[in-house]
Amino acid sequence: MLEELGWDAGWAARADGPGTPARVLRADGGRAVLATGHGDLRVDAAGRALVTGDWVTYQPGGTDGVDGTVLSRLPRRTELVRGAGGRAAARQVLAANVDLVLVLVSLAAPPSAARLDRLLAVAWDSGATPVVVLTKADLAAGTADAERDEVAETALGTPVVLTSAVDGRGLPELGRLLRPGRTAVLLGVSGAGKSSLLNALAGTAVAATGAVGRTGRGRHTTTARELTVLPGRGLLLDTPGLRGVQLWEADGGLDAAFADLVELAERCRFRDCRHAGEPDCAIAAAIADGTVSARRVASHAALRREVGWLRERYDARLRAEQRREWRRLSRAVRSGRRSRPRPAR
Repeated sequence: MLEELGWDAGWAARADGPGTPARVLRADGGRAVLATGHGDLRVDAAGRALVTGDWVTYQPGGTDGVDGTVLSRLPRRTELVRGAGGRAAARQVLAANVDLVLVLVSLAAPPSAARLDRLLAVAWDSGATPVVVLTKADLAAGTADAERDEVAETALGTPVVLTSAVDGRGLPELGRLLRPGRTAVLLGVSGAGKSSLLNALAGTAVAATGAVGRTGRGRHTTTARELTVLPGRGLLLDTPGLRGVQLWEADGGLDAAFADLVELAERCRFRDCRHAGEPDCAIAAAIADGTVSARRVASHAALRREVGWLRERYDARLRAEQRREWRRLSRAVRSGRRSRPRPAR
């Protein structure tokens, strides 16, 4: 049934064109694997720019090892987006149409507050609901409950669930967040325990797992984004571990992840207060009385600068591409004029 895959009246209203609706379980270049409610199909998706979690319409029948052709992609409700690695300043969609973003943080090594800030900004910006999942509680260097309380201070306004795929801790609580038709995506760095958690929730080995070193750094055991249907418990989208998490125009996500600082900044005397020594600065006052940490304020400012830098770089790249296109068109026009035959006299 499509309803188990997340289909509802809203999606039905959007699918007003020809074709049969289905959901993308895995997108692989010009091909995709679709869940139809009556079995999976491998289809031709050339030119459609699909990602895992998309809803599409398709036409059955095909050749060259495919069972059909994608006709259209339905407008997405949510998108989990990051900036492409390096200095390319490009947008990369990791998953579409998810309801929950499970931000995984391993306790096998001391958690990084700065990395968690970044992951939460990406999660909030998706339009889905973030939940921080602390994995490998059985390997916590200190008391796992104390680690959870410390992370909760960083992830203000976001639920924090302490789990272990080894002893089963927290799995019932996490399982209650999943239900038929609801889609959750696992987001975290390599070695965070995504595949182990997926297997524990599925009750069987559906994903490969790998060893993690003493630093807590793991290998990529998941090599592609894939949607797994958990019978009676919704859908779980596993993603390859991220080595780095670059933001992408995540203004809304930053405001949500740092909602306490956004609210405080509205109390500053000056609307353009930089919180760097201006009089009657509410942020500075909150740092002084211990209401917020200087680390959190510095992290917010650094992420803001990064988003601004990426936007400027992307805009500059677009302008350069437009100039190149105009030069190409100009050369084509001039060439056409030179090759145009002269009228007979």
